Amino acid sequence: MASEVKDPAAGRGTGWLVCLLLTTFVIGTDDFVIAGVLPEIAADLGVSEATAGQLVTVFSVTYALAAPPLAVATARLPRKPLIVGGLAVFAVGNLVTALAPGYASLMLLRVLTALIAAAVTPAVFAMAGSAAAPERVGRAIGTVASGLTVSLFVGVPLGTLLSAAFGWRSTFVAVALLTTAVALASWWLLPALPGAPALGMRRQLRVLSRPAVLLGVAGTVTGASSGMLTYTYIAPLTHDLTGDRGAVLALHIATIGVAGALGTFLCGRLTDRWGADRALLVTFGGLVGTTAVLALIGVLTDEVPGWSLTVVLAVWGFASWGFNPPMNTRALLLARGAEAEALALNTSGLYVGIAVAGAVGGWAVSAHGGTGVAVTATGIGLLAALVIGASVRRHPAAPASGATASTAPRTVDASPQ
Repeated sequence: MASEVKDPAAGRGTGWLVCLLLTTFVIGTDDFVIAGVLPEIAADLGVSEATAGQLVTVFSVTYALAAPPLAVATARLPRKPLIVGGLAVFAVGNLVTALAPGYASLMLLRVLTALIAAAVTPAVFAMAGSAAAPERVGRAIGTVASGLTVSLFVGVPLGTLLSAAFGWRSTFVAVALLTTAVALASWWLLPALPGAPALGMRRQLRVLSRPAVLLGVAGTVTGASSGMLTYTYIAPLTHDLTGDRGAVLALHIATIGVAGALGTFLCGRLTDRWGADRALLVTFGGLVGTTAVLALIGVLTDEVPGWSLTVVLAVWGFASWGFNPPMNTRALLLARGAEAEALALNTSGLYVGIAVAGAVGGWAVSAHGGTGVAVTATGIGLLAALVIGASVRRHPAAPASGATASTAPRTVDASPQ
């Protein structure tokens, strides 16, 4: 049975989409900012920086494990109350985090905020796909995904500066205040969308266990492992290739961030124009190709000028974040009837890939330095390309846009496909 939903965001301009972008921005800032304030947290709570670093690990692991079951459990809830209510609890969680008396309580609060993020983020992406016009789904998802990218080069540096000036607790107060503002704006501007049709738990799991969905998630895991391996160990990589550190490293990271934000915006449009399958192949091909260039530079040369590496990293950043919109659009298209749950599973795959990148990259940099990072990332990237290519070939997604899609009525499909 299908119920027609026509232009749920009509008449609201783009304010609803900005709210969704800001939602991923505050969640991304809260997640990633720990890396920038680790020394202050360690000194204040009397633990080592390595111990404080486990706050990052527990957030990622909690998110990866919790996102799929939370998506299934909340699938029938209306989207707007879920997002606004989640943001309100997220704001309170960050405010209490600023008051945490010790390491154990701070660890518990990171688990809590990760659970909220795991419930809200897939719903945000699902709303972007549902509320956008059919021919603009890719760019809507790209816009929302850019919030995570922007948090890396805007939210995290600002949070780090606040920590340096007023202590690490001020950073979480700022996140709480910004989250409150986003929650209020979302309450006013987000369209009212129903939850998913009542498929039942077993039928939801049947959708999520489709080979098309699982192979897509496998592509996400391997693709994220390749991309995040390079990003996580960008400092030793760029030092080995250019001999530079300090300000030049900051320039490289800023370049990746700006290029990544552009990639999420523009590749969302590319997804609408070409379809998710072709856009995914092109963007991920660019990621693997530029990673291979970094590996070749390390193997064949001693040092290269910093400006040339900046150019390569700009292209790499564009492609590495640019494959997010077609990846998520494919997840939506391949899991009709369980879109939010599929996005949650896909995002869990992303966090698993990040964890794999950290572990494998640590071995690579210890054994072979920065060049070893690039070579290892290239190898994993080639494996990911095979998985993604097989996924697209065996399970093509329906076109994200086009004449047929743009003129067809919007529907919420309750049938298990």
